[in-house]
Amino acid sequence: MQQRFIATLALGLAALSFSALAQAPLPTVDGEVRKIDAEQQKITLRHGEIANLDMPPMTMVFRVQEPALLQKVKPGDKVRFTADKLGGTLTVLSLEPAN
Repeated sequence: MQQRFIATLALGLAALSFSALAQAPLPTVDGEVRKIDAEQQKITLRHGEIANLDMPPMTMVFRVQEPALLQKVKPGDKVRFTADKLGGTLTVLSLEPAN
């Protein structure tokens, strides 16, 4: 009985730890807008390291979660953004011009 309790407790603690990690804020990344494709809801960004995606600095295309994000910026703008993998697709979740 005690072993079952300990196993259940361990599983519960692991679930809480995972939940806390899943809710941790995403790192904000510095980047530069290279291209916007509003029709396809995509943006090309030259960016620094994206730690949560284990991605080194590079230039690549991302899908945007909200098409309205693309109206905030234009090619050449310096930006700060967050990105994550949603449904297997690299997606920008937030995007703001850098000040």
